[in-house]
Amino acid sequence: MKPKGPLSRLRTRAAVAAAQLATTASRATGRGAGGMIGGLVAGAIDPNIMVSLAASRPAALVTGTNGKSTTTRMLAGALRAKYSVATNEGGDNMDAGIISALMAGTAASHIALEVDELHVPKVAARLNPTALVLLNLSRDQLDRVGEINKIERALRLAVQEHPEMKVIANCDDVLVSSVAYDHPNVVWVAAGAGWMGDSVTNPRSGGHVVRDDGDWYGVEKLADGRVFRRPTPDYVVDGTSLRTPHGDAKLDLALPGNANRGNAAQAIAAAVEAFGVPLDKAVAAAAEVRDVAGRYSTVRLGEHEIHLLLAKNPAGWQEALSMVDRDADGLVIAVNGQVADGEDLSWLWDVKFEDFSGVSVKAAGERGTDLAVRLLYADIDHELVHDTVAAIRACPPGRVEVLANYTAFRDLRKDLSKLEDYRG
Repeated sequence: MKPKGPLSRLRTRAAVAAAQLATTASRATGRGAGGMIGGLVAGAIDPNIMVSLAASRPAALVTGTNGKSTTTRMLAGALRAKYSVATNEGGDNMDAGIISALMAGTAASHIALEVDELHVPKVAARLNPTALVLLNLSRDQLDRVGEINKIERALRLAVQEHPEMKVIANCDDVLVSSVAYDHPNVVWVAAGAGWMGDSVTNPRSGGHVVRDDGDWYGVEKLADGRVFRRPTPDYVVDGTSLRTPHGDAKLDLALPGNANRGNAAQAIAAAVEAFGVPLDKAVAAAAEVRDVAGRYSTVRLGEHEIHLLLAKNPAGWQEALSMVDRDADGLVIAVNGQVADGEDLSWLWDVKFEDFSGVSVKAAGERGTDLAVRLLYADIDHELVHDTVAAIRACPPGRVEVLANYTAFRDLRKDLSKLEDYRG
C-alpha cells in the first residue's frame, strides 16, 4: 500500500513538519525526549505515513516477549558494518515510536526496528520487511496483551502473509516454532529457552509437549499427520560459542546471561542470512553492546555502586534474577503497577523468589507492598521501603543490585539524575 499523488505527499510533509514542532516543544518543556509525541502527531495527520517514510527500504523487525531492545541494538550495529540504519534505539516499539524512528532516519539505507508483539501484523503489512526475528513468547501483561496463545495465532497469520521474507526463529521456544513452522524461508536458531511455563502444550493441535535432552515434540500429531517437533537449528548457541553454517564463532559479550547470548545469536543470524553482513562483523557488533537504555549499566550514588537490571514479566524476571550477584552488599527489587507495566501483578506469584533464600531484599516501588507479600510467602528476608532511592541508601555501603520493572526502572533513573551525589 503506497500513498499516491500530490495530495498524499503534501499530507506527509505537513505531518512531518507538525511532528517536528511537537518533538521540539516536548524537549524544550522537559516533558520527554519526544520519541512518542512526534509519531503520535504525524500518525494522526497522515495515517499512511509509516508507508511513506519506509519508502520500500529493506527492513528488519524484531519481536518477542523479552529481548527486543537488546537484539535490535545488536542487529542495528551489525547492519552498520555495511549500511546506514534507521532504528528505534529508545525502545518505543509501537506505531508512534516507529514513525518517530523512521522520521529521524530518512537518510538511512536500511531499517531495524523492535516491534511490540501486538503491532507486528500491522507494521509488517506496511513495511513489507526483509526479515522478521522471532525471539520468544511467554505470558506478559494480561490486562494489555491477553492470553499468549492469541498472540501466537496473530503472529502465525502475519508470517503466512509474507512468504518472501526471511524469518529468524528460536527453535527452542515452542510457541515461536509454531509461528514459523510452515514458513518456506526460516533460519532456525537454537537460542535457548530459560522459561518453559507457557510451552507445555501444543499450540497447534492440543496435547502436551514432551522435552527430552534438548529436543521437544507434541504427543498429538498435527491435522496432516506430521509430528510437531523441534526444528533442526542452523545456528546453535553452545555456551560461549556459536555454531553457524559459516563456521564457529566465540560470543564474547559485554552483556551478561544466557538470554543475551541467545539474543546475540538471532541478531547475528539475521544480519548474515538476510542482509549479507560478514559473520565476523556481526559477531563483533554484538560484542560491542554494553547497555541498552541504561539496562545492565553500573552507576554510583554516594557510597553505593548500583548495578541496574530491568525485568517486565515472569520469564524476564527469572532471567534477571539469575544475573544478580548474590555476594553484593544489597539487593533492591522495585515494582510499579502503572499502565505500561500492566496493572495486574498476579505474575509475581509465577516468579521463583524462593531461590533467593538467605538473601536480604529491600522491597520498593509503588506496588512494593504486593512484592513484600510475595516475598513473605517465599520466606525471603525483606524490608519494605517504597521509595527506591531510599531503599538503595538503606543498603550497606558497597555494591547494590537493583532489579526493577518498566516504570520503576524509568522513574529511578530520572530520580537518580537529580541527585548531587549521583555519578552516571
